[in-house]
Amino acid sequence: MKIYTCTHKTQYYETDQMGVVHHSNYIRWFEEGRVFFLEEIGYPYQRLEKELKLISPVLESHCQYRSMVYFGDTVDISLRVESSNGIKLKFSYEIRDHETRELRANGYTKHCFLDSAGTLVSLKKAQPELYKILKECTEE
Repeated sequence: MKIYTCTHKTQYYETDQMGVVHHSNYIRWFEEGRVFFLEEIGYPYQRLEKELKLISPVLESHCQYRSMVYFGDTVDISLRVESSNGIKLKFSYEIRDHETRELRANGYTKHCFLDSAGTLVSLKKAQPELYKILKECTEE
């Protein structure tokens, strides 16, 4: 499975009074990883939503916090497509310290594809090129 990685420098507003990143930001970082991934494969959110008329809501998210991230730390957000059947999609994530490679958090999100009316879409039928790319991302 191919791994897609982007880098994020922790901002002050992401932290609490102790300078530790608030737990809710890890889910935002997962989204940052997805945005990066979709751009890398040529299907940024803007294209999915405006051109293809697709949305991909989050059905489930899970994050396991391993060690703290502080204001000013730089982390790498790594994503891989764990599974894709054309209707549902699962991403897994690792957030690691950019310098030490220490694991800070890991988790996953599950998604589906809907059209503009909110109807479930099969990419295999509706968007075979995107279906193929996502399937290839899951292969070893």
